[in-house]
Amino acid sequence: MSDFANHSKPWFLFAGFLALVGGREGRRGALTGLAAVGAASLVVNQPMKRACVRARPDWDALRVPQQRRVRMPSSASFPSGHSASAAAFAVAVGDLLPAHRLPLRAAASIVAFSRVYTGVHYPSDVLVGAAVGALLGRLASRTVRRLGVPYTD
Repeated sequence: MSDFANHSKPWFLFAGFLALVGGREGRRGALTGLAAVGAASLVVNQPMKRACVRARPDWDALRVPQQRRVRMPSSASFPSGHSASAAAFAVAVGDLLPAHRLPLRAAASIVAFSRVYTGVHYPSDVLVGAAVGALLGRLASRTVRRLGVPYTD
């Protein structure tokens, strides 16, 4: 799951699914979710990672088994961009389409957990990333509602 979540693939795939079968509400949710992912990626991967340069965990020191290891990213560890994007999408879409709230949050939690499980992040990286993502996801959904952004046709 950790590798699959690279480049926000699950969120783009689910947004495509929503856009195809979710009607006008689904397209609105998909666009809002992707906007939240974009905002989270920008905020976390630019100013936050640059301001808080933290080395990645040491697999050997943490005794991460070989079979759990994925490609170690070259960027700073803090905060987790994967967790931020996952939470941003889950919260933004879940706010607009409540029927998808629990499955999306479960998927986002699995992505976040996988980053610690595979040894590429510390738990605090994931917690802060998820918190920033959730905040930006909520901001995206509230902005769409407040501005009265119409459903797309």
